Amino acid sequence: MQVVVFSKVAKEQDLPHIQALFDALHAEDFNAFVYQPYLEQLRGKVLFRREVGVFENYGDFKVKQLDYCITLGGDGTILSALLHVRDSGVPILGINLGRLGFLAGIEKRRITEAVHLLRRGMYEVEERSLLYLESNLPLFEGSRFALNDCTLLKRDTSSMINIHAFVNGAYLNTYWADGVIVATPTGSTGYSLSCGGPIIFPDSNSFVITPVAPHNLNVRPLIISDDAVISFEVEGRSETFLCTLDSRSEVITPAHQLALRKNDFSVKLIRLPGAGFLETMREKLSWGADKRND
Repeated sequence: MQVVVFSKVAKEQDLPHIQALFDALHAEDFNAFVYQPYLEQLRGKVLFRREVGVFENYGDFKVKQLDYCITLGGDGTILSALLHVRDSGVPILGINLGRLGFLAGIEKRRITEAVHLLRRGMYEVEERSLLYLESNLPLFEGSRFALNDCTLLKRDTSSMINIHAFVNGAYLNTYWADGVIVATPTGSTGYSLSCGGPIIFPDSNSFVITPVAPHNLNVRPLIISDDAVISFEVEGRSETFLCTLDSRSEVITPAHQLALRKNDFSVKLIRLPGAGFLETMREKLSWGADKRND
């Protein structure tokens, strides 16, 4: 079996965990390909017990017979890896070297166990839907999809902006706010949640529209079916605004006409026993925990 190891930064405190991963891959007879910029950081710091290959970009997923992609970091690392994985169908296993980690759900202490279970097929695969952005002007060329969310935000002024929203061509509302978030179920635990949006189960087949600091307090988050097309026109005192797809951003103007729909392909996330959605919610959000006497 062949696996891609993807990360962005090799921190000194993470080297023992990185070593544990490569030792486990060797013990389980995996052939490893490492993201080229990351591999350069590991040279001389990690002992490779067998030769590792080099992974460079999306094209390698089309050429090489790759079975899994393992990410080392946090949720942002998975979002970066997705730009390479795209529609290849290769499932992603996220090992959490960061802080919260809703997507990267495998803790450092489970690295050896995770590789053992991966080799034996003892896991589940979750299909996560993506957003796709359409625009009348060029934006995010080659990567118009997002796993978490798309946002429209004010940029250069403290004044609110006006965002005219339509669902399947019918007028929905004009949001007077700092911005609007459209989130997938996966993204419902991110920026949308911090702005008062609901948590949505991954298989809910829905999107959530969440206003950011709305002027009218009776404007609340709205859940809609993911087979809808949501379109926007933005205006305000400024001539430029910000549009984001996950962690990427570009500047837009009132001339941009934007539409969001469900992406044509989804992403596959690997879940090990004891690391499902409900377990993750309880752990990361400390549900049911009484901290008063800690």
